[in-house]
Amino acid sequence: MNFSRITSNLKYNLLKGWLGVFLFSYIIAPKVLAQNTKRDTLLQEIKEFRNSNVFDTRDTLYIHNLINLATEHRYHNLDSLLILSKQSLDLSKKSKYVNGEISSLHAIGGYYSDKGKIDQAITYFEKAYQLAKKSNDNSILIIRTLNDLAKEYGYKGDYSKALKWYLATIEIAEKNNDKNSISIVNDNIAHLYLEQKDYEQAMVFLQKSKAIHEEVGNPVFMAETLSNIASTYADMNELEYAMYNINISIATFEKEKILEWLAFCYEIKGKIYLKKNKNTWALYWYKQSELLHKEIEDDRAKIDLLIGMTEAYMNQSKDSIAEAYALNAFDLSKKIGLRIGIKNSAKKLAQLHKKKKDFEKSLWYHEIYQVTYESLTQTGNEKALNMLKTKMEYDQQKQQLIDDNEKALAKQKIFVYVAIIILIIFAIIMFIIHRNEQQQKKLNLELRNKKSDLEEKQAYLNELNQTKNKLFSIIGHDLRGPIGAFQGLLKLFKEGEMTKEEFLNFVPKLKVDIDTISFTLNNLLSWGQTQMNGSVTKHATTQLDSIVEENVALLSEIAESKSISIVNRIEPNCQIWCDPNQIDIIIRNLLSNALKFTPNNGQIVIGAIQKIKTCEIYVKDNGMGMSEDIISKLFEKDSNHTTYGTNDEKGTGLGLSLCKEMVEKNNGKIWVHSALGKGSSFYFTIPRVQQPQKQYKESA
Repeated sequence: MNFSRITSNLKYNLLKGWLGVFLFSYIIAPKVLAQNTKRDTLLQEIKEFRNSNVFDTRDTLYIHNLINLATEHRYHNLDSLLILSKQSLDLSKKSKYVNGEISSLHAIGGYYSDKGKIDQAITYFEKAYQLAKKSNDNSILIIRTLNDLAKEYGYKGDYSKALKWYLATIEIAEKNNDKNSISIVNDNIAHLYLEQKDYEQAMVFLQKSKAIHEEVGNPVFMAETLSNIASTYADMNELEYAMYNINISIATFEKEKILEWLAFCYEIKGKIYLKKNKNTWALYWYKQSELLHKEIEDDRAKIDLLIGMTEAYMNQSKDSIAEAYALNAFDLSKKIGLRIGIKNSAKKLAQLHKKKKDFEKSLWYHEIYQVTYESLTQTGNEKALNMLKTKMEYDQQKQQLIDDNEKALAKQKIFVYVAIIILIIFAIIMFIIHRNEQQQKKLNLELRNKKSDLEEKQAYLNELNQTKNKLFSIIGHDLRGPIGAFQGLLKLFKEGEMTKEEFLNFVPKLKVDIDTISFTLNNLLSWGQTQMNGSVTKHATTQLDSIVEENVALLSEIAESKSISIVNRIEPNCQIWCDPNQIDIIIRNLLSNALKFTPNNGQIVIGAIQKIKTCEIYVKDNGMGMSEDIISKLFEKDSNHTTYGTNDEKGTGLGLSLCKEMVEKNNGKIWVHSALGKGSSFYFTIPRVQQPQKQYKESA
């Protein structure tokens, strides 16, 4: 979602922002109702159990429903979570229901974790883990309890133990092929590195998690990882990547009605706008998160929100409001013992009191900040060393186990070696028998192919030479001009022959030129690869609607600048057999051309007609249109025709030639219908997937 910069129309945008808050309260109500409905369903089932003539408190299904009801109260009513969990624990012990006992202990640990009582949480998680390990009946419970135990050690600051247990969790999950658990643990390990501001290492683990979700296809788990990736990108000041990922996550969590994650995503979106210095929009999204926090209990996540709102209000010079949020964050951080929250809130409070000239309180908060900062910095260095040491020790222990197993199997390998020796001897005999025949065949084949090889190499060299000439022609003709103009403007500005205001007037034109250069370079690289055999077509089952949606989003800013509407008529789950990267380039070039030659307030339609064996994809516009002479030369390989768009956008004519080559590489055809003043319609065909694809769904 793109928001325009707030300038002279500030009052209108503020009104729109508060209207969004008002509407949001109506939108969020059904989501809360949906979660309440799930709890009501469980309550109804429990009530039916109790009213049954054969009701028995030792019934494992009844206990299971109690545990589920307790879990549903997490982030909403922690006291209910504790009461129900203790009740299910007592019933599980009486009925000797081990899995119920494990789940109850785990739920109680979650209660103490959310209350900030880390040592008590660790005690219950360890009990749950030891019991799950002893029973060895349910690997999912073992993985879940061990993962949460590791997470608590991370909260405590004992990163060495946290990493050790995370690695052990991954090993168990890999043995059970539990890819979802592996991805969750990768996210948690990433948080350990984020605490030390090691963003690159954190991103390594987050990308591993994302790759797993792409394979498994669970949209909720993917959204959780993408929200963490967005937060990391925001900390790295990669704000466009951050915004792209957080918008995907928000769409998923709004659809699935998962309030605690939605609150986190709104807070991250506020952080992105805060880093863009768009404080009004930052507060808009922070307030959406604040509204959700009234429905959930998650103090640890709420602290970052409060500190973010503090900074936004400070930027707007609303210091009294900022101080209230900072004090709330400070008190909440002390309550749950979160040192990073104490440090950040104390720093803000010191700045606010200094600005009020209350130097005594400012000094007091600054001393708290300094002590906490030094403590975190010192332990952070120790944590980094301990994490590395722990990983090395873990790898050594794992290697030792492998060595022991290899020694135990040494005797069995002797028989394998004997069999290998016999096979080698047999292979040598066969080689000697057929060697002369193979050599003779090889020589004959070389003689037959020598002439044709020389002819092919000559043709290849000629084609390379033509490619080189065309590349240099495009670079000299279409890239040198905009770059030279840009250099000239910079020189005039540097030498004082042009004022800053005059230079800024050229900025929109420079952006168009640079966007054109970027698009042209991308096409040149893709076309150059195809010409020099550097691009290999890799066919795979591809979702056409996903590719189209990504490109519509990518080009939306250009469309908005010309007030052009892009209508997407691609049906969901339209599967085609193609190279997805090449189809992506084709769609982007056709949409870009349509945008270039469509006047302001025009319309572009992209759709697909699914036939028996092929999918006919079209891009239609109501733009300038083309003459028959231009159409006849449009897809020629050696064409270098340059045409200017409705807003003087410049192109190389290379894009359509590239589209034709890539369509044909994917066993399709491309053509165009156009007339001057009546717009253009580009069509191309791609084979459809003939065999139905298996869909795997996880049980709820």
